[in-house]
Amino acid sequence: MPNRCVDLRSDTVTQPTLKMREAMMYAEVGDDCAGEDPTVNRLQSLAARKLGKQAALFVPTGTMGNNVAVLTHTNAGDTVILDSEAHIYYYECGAISALGGVMPITINSDDGCPDPDQVEFYLQRDPIRFPKIGLICLENTHNRRGGRAVSLERMRIMQSVAVRYDVPVHLDGARIFNAAHALGVRVKDIADCADSVSFCLSKGLSAPVGSLLVGSSGFIANAIQVRRRLGGGMRQSGVIAAAGIIALTEMVDRLVDDHENAQYLVKELAAIDNLELNQTDFHTNMVVVNVQKIGITAPEFVKIASEHGIRISYFDQDRIRLVTNCDVSREDVEYAADILVKLIRSIVN
Repeated sequence: MPNRCVDLRSDTVTQPTLKMREAMMYAEVGDDCAGEDPTVNRLQSLAARKLGKQAALFVPTGTMGNNVAVLTHTNAGDTVILDSEAHIYYYECGAISALGGVMPITINSDDGCPDPDQVEFYLQRDPIRFPKIGLICLENTHNRRGGRAVSLERMRIMQSVAVRYDVPVHLDGARIFNAAHALGVRVKDIADCADSVSFCLSKGLSAPVGSLLVGSSGFIANAIQVRRRLGGGMRQSGVIAAAGIIALTEMVDRLVDDHENAQYLVKELAAIDNLELNQTDFHTNMVVVNVQKIGITAPEFVKIASEHGIRISYFDQDRIRLVTNCDVSREDVEYAADILVKLIRSIVN
């Protein structure tokens, strides 16, 4: 067994901070299903203000946040336009179809934002023969596109298409605060490009549980019923909402440290010719590396790295993923980079 372990699998593996644990212990609670949990209500108000929306809804997971949004915006038989690598399409077990009777239409892209001309093509189809387009879903940052932060310009173009055809836009903003840091904009500016936004407290923000869905007051009023239908109504959930308040008030600004650590990893790995890494391709706390050219599969490389104390993940046969977070220091990143570079060079040679 290695003497030291650095966990770069995801930012979901973070531990709640001491302040979070203290806040959870002393949280003031009530029955949230009746709207009576004061801590949940404070968290929801805080989230709505930060994202510039009228209201917010606390849900257990990001997947539930996305599915509540889709099911609130659409009706059974509708279609939803998504990027072909979207989290909603790729990692949520087909929930929009299984639970909502909604069919996905996927469009490939380079940066995680579907091509507006292709979107418009689908929006112009004969409504008698083809199902209604009920929703356009975007993702920012985009997980399977290397943690890419999609530009405001791209999002606003998509929003203008949606407005022209009177179709709502939902943003899977699981890591929206990472996107805001990377783009140098306010999180409100990103949220303004969508009718509804979901974001996670339990990724880079380090809370143990929870996500929020934000939107108009009318939308959230309808979403409460959908959350209940999906089993997401909770009772004294202020115990976990308390950690979410700490996440939003104390953990956002430090995300820049994770981005800088990810850039360090890219710089070190880019020195290996076979990997062909470009630092400008990585904007946030994720680094995605294609290991095909070094003659090994991604699952094999993940196994070898783990045996040397470096825990990483993979997307497919070719691509590994490394994610920095608040529990990984610069010293950890330097150590991990040194081990990974040595491993890759030993494989190549």
